[in-house]
Amino acid sequence: MSPACRLLAALGLSSIAFPVAAQSRRSEPPPVRWAAAVSAFDSFMAVDSIAGGSLVAVRQGRIVARHQAGFQDRSAHMPVSERTIFHWGSITKTLTAVAIMQLRDRGLLSLDDPITRWVPELRQVHNPFGSMDDITLRMLLSHSAGFQNPTWPYRKYVDWEPFEPTRWEQLVAMMPYQEIRFPPGSRYSYSNPAYIYLARVIETITGDPWQSYIYKNLWAPLGIHDSYFNATPWHLIENRSNNYTLIRDSSGAERVVDNGREFNPGITIPNGGWNAPVGDLALWMAFLTGATGGDTTRTRLYDTVLGRETLTEMWQTLVPLAADSAEGMGLGFFTMSAGGTMLIGHTGEQAGFRSWIYFNPATRDGVIACVNTTDDARPEDSAQAFRAALAAATATLR
Repeated sequence: MSPACRLLAALGLSSIAFPVAAQSRRSEPPPVRWAAAVSAFDSFMAVDSIAGGSLVAVRQGRIVARHQAGFQDRSAHMPVSERTIFHWGSITKTLTAVAIMQLRDRGLLSLDDPITRWVPELRQVHNPFGSMDDITLRMLLSHSAGFQNPTWPYRKYVDWEPFEPTRWEQLVAMMPYQEIRFPPGSRYSYSNPAYIYLARVIETITGDPWQSYIYKNLWAPLGIHDSYFNATPWHLIENRSNNYTLIRDSSGAERVVDNGREFNPGITIPNGGWNAPVGDLALWMAFLTGATGGDTTRTRLYDTVLGRETLTEMWQTLVPLAADSAEGMGLGFFTMSAGGTMLIGHTGEQAGFRSWIYFNPATRDGVIACVNTTDDARPEDSAQAFRAALAAATATLR
């Protein structure tokens, strides 16, 4: 019996009760300010010479507005479609965070456990502020442990280097040459390795590889079928988007480089390896927001994956992103106060792809977007355009 069937049997269900459909079955008006969000998104694409992207609005778990532009494969003139598979980068961290909370709610760990209880190799990291045993899982989830940001801090961006470390022992070998950068728990500082260490906790406790745990305990029960990690399955290859980089060459001319469809995220998969069409992200949002449409069976299914009380706990700000900032970090999710409205979500950037998922937990409305091009030519202009597009999109949620 499959993991999904075992879960449904435990719930007393005779057939799979999938989440609210990702695509609206009836005509619904787009959100207020949707036109402005589309305009800002198109401006972002123009500034960065983005090959292709998708922006959707989600209401109560249903996609009610969709804007697709450009190409998933520019040279082949393949346009972005609702089936296009993007790479979602650090939005993957929300999967890891929910998995940790599942284990917490099952009594298998505590958020106040020292990370060294589960990953003793981390005692090799230099901590000028005290013992590594003082760093807790809660600190890793909230990016306040003091670990470095990049997984691969020594990268020189030459052709022979791997994209990321590919084996756990490579990270362990680097630990004696790393240090904690501020008193743990004192402030926010984003860290990709922190989520790899959290994935090791999941693997140590369950005996499952992290990817298998996510498939069995999150995606299967939630009906998320077209998501995967690393290499694209053969039956989905035609939908996989290429990724691109806007560069400036030695003469000062700008051009877009096609990086192809596949890349190996290596050891970074638990912090940035999710590949999926936008519809699968809408299914994930339906679960996160509890968009059940009043279906008690679906409510029980969602609560079996993770209870609403725990999700709400994850969305409480633990550390601000900066002094006097309206943005903060909870347990695996960013918090954003926009016009007096609290929004929850995450952004992602890896290998040419940039993305976001944000929602209003009070209304269950959300916005999801991804583009397939990174701007290395004008990073400051790019960052400003990304922020403007995100701000216009989240304005639809107020």
